[in-house]
Amino acid sequence: MENLANNNIPTIDLSIFFTNGDEEAKLATKETVGRACTEYGFFVAKNHGISAELMSRAMQLCKEFFDLEDEEKLKSRPVAGAGGPIPAGYTKQPEQSPDKDEYLLMLAPQSQFNILPNSPPGFKDALEEIFTNFTRTSELIQNIINDYLGLPPNFLKEFNQDRSWDWMNIKRYFPATETENIGISSHKDGNAITFVFQDDVGGLEVFRDGQYVPIPPSPGTLVCNVGDVIQVLTNEKLTSSLHRVIRPKGSSRYSYSFFYNMGGDKSIEPLSHFTTEIGEPPKYRGFLFKDYQGLRIKNKTRPPYKEVGVTHYAI
Repeated sequence: MENLANNNIPTIDLSIFFTNGDEEAKLATKETVGRACTEYGFFVAKNHGISAELMSRAMQLCKEFFDLEDEEKLKSRPVAGAGGPIPAGYTKQPEQSPDKDEYLLMLAPQSQFNILPNSPPGFKDALEEIFTNFTRTSELIQNIINDYLGLPPNFLKEFNQDRSWDWMNIKRYFPATETENIGISSHKDGNAITFVFQDDVGGLEVFRDGQYVPIPPSPGTLVCNVGDVIQVLTNEKLTSSLHRVIRPKGSSRYSYSFFYNMGGDKSIEPLSHFTTEIGEPPKYRGFLFKDYQGLRIKNKTRPPYKEVGVTHYAI
């Protein structure tokens, strides 16, 4: 693993969790993941359980989808009033949006609200397969964080059982122009755990010690970060970090982002393990996950397109 003492986002090998035995090594890796989440909010995962073949296939099919004519892609556009936690389907950002991309948003494979494309052939199957794999890997990271924090066994798993609000965002960022290169402006994630699978173009950057630090792409790896929900639950023992995407000149950037969330009706507030049980005051008032997500989406999709953070609930 890379040295946590510098600004490089650490790379952590998770292969120990896919073998039997060696509990000492598992404990050491849990400690390393926890330290990375504490000090950076981010780490790069390798040997994470998602096959290189699936990742390669999913990325190639994603590129083929975005290369289709707009008429074909728009067959998968969201249906007004369809319901669901967030509009699923294909969307191209409006010209005035600060984010310069087009994307396909997908809910859990079993969701009735999905509008998945039939072209290119095999894309729908690959999406469902990689979504299922992301879910399994998120559960692993959630359990690692649970144990690192000293919570009772399976506490977070039992606390967070509703998978209907998880979603995956497949994006193409347009090439930078001469005057601007922001793909997604600086923000923190409003969920529990995020995974990003980026192509070889790169562009993901994390704010660290007063500057943005690039996370260079590395074949077969996933970028993982904790979001605002974990920050609130732990009363800032773990914190969500600012990050952004920079677009390159001359080429598009493609990525998969998976958001491991809470159920919409779940009440989010600092856990007693990090407040009353240790004599610390809570730093946030409670809120429903769906209310926070609704607030973020409303402010992100309407002028003046301002990012709303969890400080909205700070005490």
